Amino acid sequence: MNTVSTATPPDLLDGKVALVVGASRGIGAATAKALARAGAKVMLAARDATALAGLVEDIRAEGRQARFATVDVGDASSVEKLIEATLDAFGRLDIAFNNATDASIPRPLAEMDVDDFDRAIRTNIRGTFLGMKHQIPAMLATGGGSIVNMASLAGVQGVANLAGYVTGKAGVIALTKVAALDYADQGVRVNVLAPGPILTHHLEAAGERAQRQAAMATPMRRIGVVDEVANAVLWLGSDASGFITGATLPIDGGQSAGVKPEHMYRQGQ
Repeated sequence: MNTVSTATPPDLLDGKVALVVGASRGIGAATAKALARAGAKVMLAARDATALAGLVEDIRAEGRQARFATVDVGDASSVEKLIEATLDAFGRLDIAFNNATDASIPRPLAEMDVDDFDRAIRTNIRGTFLGMKHQIPAMLATGGGSIVNMASLAGVQGVANLAGYVTGKAGVIALTKVAALDYADQGVRVNVLAPGPILTHHLEAAGERAQRQAAMATPMRRIGVVDEVANAVLWLGSDASGFITGATLPIDGGQSAGVKPEHMYRQGQ
């Protein structure tokens, strides 16, 4: 069964301000809507201003508050200006979801273009570092907050032909642990998500055959949906997860737990 509850607890984040980086579509857009529905004022950021403007309209149509700003996550000045815009708009920052990522064409490491590798590192590692560098002081100014970074199951166990992506996501996990330790006693929590196969635009474009293969690779025998990731961000951003920091949360249908042989399915073994 692939039924997922998308209900958001009303007023869970009343009075909070959330920033979603990489918000223009997919997981980022779903998370922005979930945070807004929970009562947060939301700043949306990405490179695509048209997509962001449309998402802001959707959120405001539900009676919630949202604004947007374009950002280049690998550029220090751009990221700094984004945090300034958030503070100017809403006066504080309580939750940040660093969701920007970069995908390159799969190929063996020695055949990978150097520029593609550099771009993956710039977006994932440098982008997450710059985001946290400016988000943390903003949170400290008002007593703390929660940062959720986006990695991948690929950053935990590796995937062939994806040297840049895997290295970038592994770096995001490492940065998360360091930041969590640095600020654990100052009210800023930092955690990271490691999704497995999620039905985003990439997997949708890959077609039904690829989706079936991805589903068969999980012990739950299905792929995840963006709302399941959004719900995890919502929880980690809220006070309900107040004693959790430095954690890598898999959202992978059981993939990271190990292998469930084919003959064990539907047998209760």
